[in-house]
Amino acid sequence: MLLEALSSAILGLALSWIYAARLPHRLPARHLVLSTGVAGALFGAFLTHSALEAGGVLLVLLGAAIVSVASLSLLLRPAGRLRRRSATA
Repeated sequence: MLLEALSSAILGLALSWIYAARLPHRLPARHLVLSTGVAGALFGAFLTHSALEAGGVLLVLLGAAIVSVASLSLLLRPAGRLRRRSATA
């Protein structure tokens, strides 16, 4: 269990670091991105481990990666300026 938690935290940190390096203009502050990735991965690992009991480390890491990426995607802002259309157009 401790190995799953530690590896999930490292996986979440790596995923969030990749997000922060590739999309710095579309994300908020770096520390928020890094902590969100780690928290998402730990929650995903907990959720997957609880659902599958002793399903295996790889499945737990897969669940951690999915929840971490999903939580990081909630931080993304639109790429360009939003064009507003008038009500008459």
